Amino acid sequence: MRVHLFTAAAASALVAGAAQAEFSITILHTNDFHSRFEPINQYDSTCSPEDNEAGECLGGWARLVTAIGDATSRNDTTLLVDGGDQFQGTLFYTYYKGKLAAEMMNSLGYDAMTVGNHEFDDGPEVLQSFAQAIDFPILMSNADLSSEPLLKDVIRKSTVIEKNGEKIGLIGLTPVDTDELASPGPNVVFTDPSEAVQGEVDRLTAEGVTKIVVLSHSSYAVDRMVAENTTGVDVIVGGHSNTLLGEMEGAKGPYPTMVGDTAIVQAYAYGKYLGELNVTFDDEGTVTEASGAPILLDAAVTEDQATRQRVEDAAQPLNEIRQKVVAEAAEPIDGDRDSCRARECQMGNLVADAMLDRVADQGIQVAIANGGGLRASIDAGQITMGEVLTVLPFQNTLSTFQVTGATLKEALENGVSQIDEGGGRFPQVAGMTFSVDPSAETGARVSDVMIGDAPLDPEARYGVVSNNYVRNGGDGYAMFEDAENAYDYGPDLAEVTAEYLARNTPYTPYTDGRIAME
Repeated sequence: MRVHLFTAAAASALVAGAAQAEFSITILHTNDFHSRFEPINQYDSTCSPEDNEAGECLGGWARLVTAIGDATSRNDTTLLVDGGDQFQGTLFYTYYKGKLAAEMMNSLGYDAMTVGNHEFDDGPEVLQSFAQAIDFPILMSNADLSSEPLLKDVIRKSTVIEKNGEKIGLIGLTPVDTDELASPGPNVVFTDPSEAVQGEVDRLTAEGVTKIVVLSHSSYAVDRMVAENTTGVDVIVGGHSNTLLGEMEGAKGPYPTMVGDTAIVQAYAYGKYLGELNVTFDDEGTVTEASGAPILLDAAVTEDQATRQRVEDAAQPLNEIRQKVVAEAAEPIDGDRDSCRARECQMGNLVADAMLDRVADQGIQVAIANGGGLRASIDAGQITMGEVLTVLPFQNTLSTFQVTGATLKEALENGVSQIDEGGGRFPQVAGMTFSVDPSAETGARVSDVMIGDAPLDPEARYGVVSNNYVRNGGDGYAMFEDAENAYDYGPDLAEVTAEYLARNTPYTPYTDGRIAME
């Protein structure tokens, strides 16, 4: 063993130098808030005032104010960022679009956010208005905006901010398939995430910025891939897959998840948690320590009363619509994303049955609902219109059309192609049954397709009902874009579902094996 001897003075100088070289910062982060300004219940839906008073609710803008204030007071240097998808999810978005989200984020003092796919739900116009209303940069590195005049001057690929005298580079990422997931329009071209990030890292490091944080609305799986395929990325703050990381029940991995020297974090969704990552960098900008945990925003986190009042005021125009009781549920209706994006689920059966029931007299035989369009569960008891709208917030309309059996089979293969990633394209169906082998090669996973009581005929033509998003190619259903006799202007899907529930109240949720997993 080699032993080095130092004088006391030399040792003291070395320690002082090391202390000066290190830089520590606490990264506070949210993702996939989806307009949950009010507290939520265990099903990620709006919590009743009575349950909130009883201490049974989670999240909400008012708790987020308290949690961020507490975390800021506990830490010397903080960075507050968001992993995208502030838009869409409740009537607050339907009514206010991005205005209330901008007000909330400005009041909380966010430093930056990335563009989520749902920020494009209402096209570039609404995103432009939001970007102009916020007091911080909104980022997206993997998109060419040069041909989109509404966005090219308001969204940056990256930015540099200064904290306690140290420069931190922030880079944004958005799903590469956003053109299938939302409505960015024809002028926005999305590019490979790893290449885009590396390009910005190289540019920033050339400018002397060595501490790099990627804000990635791309999924936990893509974040790990980006960490593996790039150099110079210190932290990735994720989103899109609603992944909970940590040591609690239901977590999908450690917090942070380390891939090489890159720390990856994500904090589930809907404002239920505030992520808190403590990072220490050495003088060269390398992460030497990363630790922390998502903070559960339960009843132990008190609501800021001024903010609570602001939310109540903002809710006034919405209350008449959402407080209307439309039906009753005999049991909780499972609409959890882990269920509805991977297998037959109770909410998928409800919505697909409602769709088919509405148009069966028009010669329509089958219904397909994308699992990603189902955004919450519903508790047992009274069902309000507000709860239905939380499940189905996108203002989609029923679309009817005709395709061949071969096209229908192609659509089902597309629907099950992203089971491992939790893709929103998973097909919840009515009027048909089929089997899925998730271990089979993509494109060859579906078998035993039955339409009613008869096997699928590749040459026959079938009447299909879906929503206008899927019919127009959303979630990879491009095979429906050229369907025959397409009509995309049916009634609102949420209204159709509410009416179906009313006709079948009290509604008992069920699965019946219409999708068999091999």
